[in-house]
Amino acid sequence: MAASSSFSPYKVHGAASAPNRELVSNDSSRFRQSLHSRSVAQSRWLSNVKSINGERWNGIRCQAFDVGHKPSFMIGNKFQLDDVIEAQQFDRDILNSIFEVTREMEKVEKNSPGSQILKGFLMATLFYEPSTRTRLSFESAMKRLGGEVLTTENAREFSSAAKGETFEDTIRTVEGYSDIIVMRHFESGAAQRAAATASIPVINAGDGTRQHPTQALLDVYTIEREIGKLDGIKVGLVGDLANGRTVRSLAYLLSKYQDVKIYFVSPEVVKMKDDIKDFLTSKGVEWEESNDLTEVASKCDVVYQTRIQRERFGERIDLYEAARGNYIVDRAVLSVMQKHAVVMHPLPRLDEITVDVDGDPRAAYFRQAKNGLYIRMALLKLLLVGW
Repeated sequence: MAASSSFSPYKVHGAASAPNRELVSNDSSRFRQSLHSRSVAQSRWLSNVKSINGERWNGIRCQAFDVGHKPSFMIGNKFQLDDVIEAQQFDRDILNSIFEVTREMEKVEKNSPGSQILKGFLMATLFYEPSTRTRLSFESAMKRLGGEVLTTENAREFSSAAKGETFEDTIRTVEGYSDIIVMRHFESGAAQRAAATASIPVINAGDGTRQHPTQALLDVYTIEREIGKLDGIKVGLVGDLANGRTVRSLAYLLSKYQDVKIYFVSPEVVKMKDDIKDFLTSKGVEWEESNDLTEVASKCDVVYQTRIQRERFGERIDLYEAARGNYIVDRAVLSVMQKHAVVMHPLPRLDEITVDVDGDPRAAYFRQAKNGLYIRMALLKLLLVGW
């Protein structure tokens, strides 16, 4: 969301007001009532809060709170973020609260098929790269909450961008038709540019090789649901770690938790980049690089497999062929994994997880994809309506 010149493209606190619409549905009232006990406890905390003028952190103008207790997210208050652009925007308390709303969204999806929480709101999906799960889950999330969707499946070819329209002009035009923009783009940093341009919320659905924050949110939510904890876990990130925006965002979020160890398993040509490794080191997160998937799988609570991304290699087909097929999760890998451990994948997969793994209860990737619906329902609700 656009801000004044003294602000960065998005802010951690002090989100702008949601569109001025009155939500009168019974469904919205039931949702608020279901979280009433949390808001009562949180209201007591507010009296102890002292606002402090924020400083810039990682290019973000922040507002901090001097508190002695955990942060409060009162029902009816505005969400702390104007836009969702990168994983670094989230702290542990916001994550916990988002996950609480996500669990409520699971109940809405299962028990309230006629939900009207977002009735009267319009979401524009602007995708310059192919997508199945992300685009459809966002559109499903909006519709399941009573909202409407404006969509273009391939904005790179089937929008005025093909005629030479500037990216900023496209964003300014689309914001005039909608209340929130969900965007995927082939250029790293495009989501920040969109947020700096638009006066409505922007959600980054993946920008180049940089980040995919909503995927990371659903990944962490899935880990908590599957393993039962987020502190003290061991996670193996496998595959294309140089080009995979999902593993970058996931690494940022995992750094919020204590006693986490991350293993990087990848071919030499697609190793995790130094900026992520340096960031983890600065946060005291233990990490290790390995070329032995079987050994790592035997130690980990989560094996997070990714595909080698052919589209990121350009004309260097030789490098792609050298990278693919090196690390495959199959029945042999499953045989050394712990009983409670899970295999995850952001999908789509090619041959990096064999189909005979699908029937094992530790194969969590389709449950993971389903959780994307709930996370995105929660984010849309929070950005458009508030807590």
